[in-house]
Amino acid sequence: MSHFKTVEIADNQFVRDKLYFMTVKSQNLKGRGDISFYLPDSEKKDLPLVILLHGVYGSSWSWAYSGGAHITTQEMIDKGLIPEVILAMPSDGLHGDGTGYVNHGKRDFEKWIVEDVVAATKVLTKQFSKKSKVYICGLSMGGFGAIRLGAKHNEFFSGISAHSSATEFSLLDQFMEGEVWSQLDPGLDDYSPIYWLKKHKDNLPPLRFDCGLDDFLLDGNRKLHEQLKEENIEHIYEEFPGEHTWDYWQLHLKDSLKFLLGKPK
Repeated sequence: MSHFKTVEIADNQFVRDKLYFMTVKSQNLKGRGDISFYLPDSEKKDLPLVILLHGVYGSSWSWAYSGGAHITTQEMIDKGLIPEVILAMPSDGLHGDGTGYVNHGKRDFEKWIVEDVVAATKVLTKQFSKKSKVYICGLSMGGFGAIRLGAKHNEFFSGISAHSSATEFSLLDQFMEGEVWSQLDPGLDDYSPIYWLKKHKDNLPPLRFDCGLDDFLLDGNRKLHEQLKEENIEHIYEEFPGEHTWDYWQLHLKDSLKFLLGKPK
């Protein structure tokens, strides 16, 4: 537990649906951060971890209590569609309307996801280890974060999946109040998913993303798809009926889990 100065974990007697909650004091956040976890009932070691990133206005509870991610995952495990897996559903750092999962001044929202969430998982359960594979997935702003962080830290993640993504940093501006962007330069290559996808094109983990046909971010997703084709970057892109809603994300989380985890061996 030395990675964090303080750790607060929900009492097991109040856990429901295998959903656990943790608050840690993070040097990267310069304060506290929250994470929700789904843990399967299992004696297995080295279980894989899927980090689910939420969108603007959301928090660590969003994927569970707006999207039922833990319930979907358990149902898929029970049906033999995916192997047992741990879900980590962190807040983005809770700055303004959303952080974009990029750094703001001295607050490192990127390392919060890539380093602290993994360290917190090790604190929570011995089912997760250095041998465990780590995957990243997100929706909307979280899709932006998943693609960008997955490509930038390609050596760390074993797969990337995203739904209804803001595929360019500038697209997030429409969701945010001005204080979020006061310390940021939207033109930086570091904030660009396609920059990191091209930079590490020969070493990317498996990548997929999708978008609803009535989603206002559809054009951006189609543009990214074309950019990846031009660069001969292997990926899967899919379009489905639907809008920028939890009904869409709840349904298509199944596609992400199947893609990332595959069938049990």
